[in-house]
Amino acid sequence: MELWDAYDAQFRKIEGVTLVRGEPVPARLFHLATDILVRHTDGNYLLMQRDWRKNFGGTWEATAGGSALKGESALECALRELQEETGIVSDHLDEVGRVVGRDTVYVEYLCVTDCAKDSIRLQEGETIAYRWVSQSELLGMKKSELITERMQKFLKELQP
Repeated sequence: MELWDAYDAQFRKIEGVTLVRGEPVPARLFHLATDILVRHTDGNYLLMQRDWRKNFGGTWEATAGGSALKGESALECALRELQEETGIVSDHLDEVGRVVGRDTVYVEYLCVTDCAKDSIRLQEGETIAYRWVSQSELLGMKKSELITERMQKFLKELQP
């Protein structure tokens, strides 16, 4: 059973309240999740293809990420998810945005890395492929190729 801390819409943790993955999140409460966009020092961005067994299976994601576990900060969650989903170990992420969703508050990070591009590790049950793309290619992807409206908005904010 995966446990989460409860938050309000201003990203403040609500002490004494625990949420459980798979159970409905009560009205006006949120759980914390992170997204990490990975940019290589050469300017290319990492895309991960979702496992076919997941929602939106086969589509590409421009981020690693997931839900923060109980007691975990947004940054701790982001660093853990980045390593689990890509194999990239980082000691520095830049927070680039916060978004309130239906029952989730998202903290968005940018990871700039010089990792070997062929060192990306896929996570069993989560991802099936990866590729590196230019910023223009990433920004030109259709909604049917790159999942989530939130991510589309996030990418538009990155444009120079």
